[in-house]
Amino acid sequence: MAENREFMNRRLHSLLGVIPVGLFLTQHLVVNHFATKGEASFNAAAVVMENLPFRIFLEFILIYLPILFHAIYGLFIVFQTKNNTKRYGYFRNQMFFLQRVTGVILVIFIAWHVWETRVQAALGAEVNFDMMADILSSPFMMIFYIIGVLSATFHFSNGLWSFLVSWGITVSPRSQHIVTYVTIAIFIVLSVIGMRALFAFVS
Repeated sequence: MAENREFMNRRLHSLLGVIPVGLFLTQHLVVNHFATKGEASFNAAAVVMENLPFRIFLEFILIYLPILFHAIYGLFIVFQTKNNTKRYGYFRNQMFFLQRVTGVILVIFIAWHVWETRVQAALGAEVNFDMMADILSSPFMMIFYIIGVLSATFHFSNGLWSFLVSWGITVSPRSQHIVTYVTIAIFIVLSVIGMRALFAFVS
């Protein structure tokens, strides 16, 4: 019974990391990328997101609760599991190690980012270009956000590989090899989008 529960928890953890958390990450990076077109463009995109119907409800159901479960169970996995060199070899185990490291980083980064943006918005602050420009004007915070964004894009991209394997979508070694390159490409594309957005706020 305990093994079945753990199996289901891991499947759910993997699924939530892709849908909806991974999709939200992609959408969030794309919205932020509007900053590369100027302050007015970013603010217009932010207003659209702020005025979505049932936004608070959608945020809790589709973002906060899935992220909370993914983070808590992910930390449990970090301190319970070990590398599996016999099954996956050196490279995949290095990816698994980095997955755990970036997961811990993201718990800290997301908590701080939510505090700086969503909590402050609830207290009356306006989430706009000037808010992000002010945050990222500090070299320390810029480095912190660079590490956070790269951790997020890696964690999602590498987690997508694990999701496809654990859900039996990529079973053969050849399919897993192909998906490795696909997820690397996803990591690069999302990272470029994220980095361009960050530097647009301070350029």
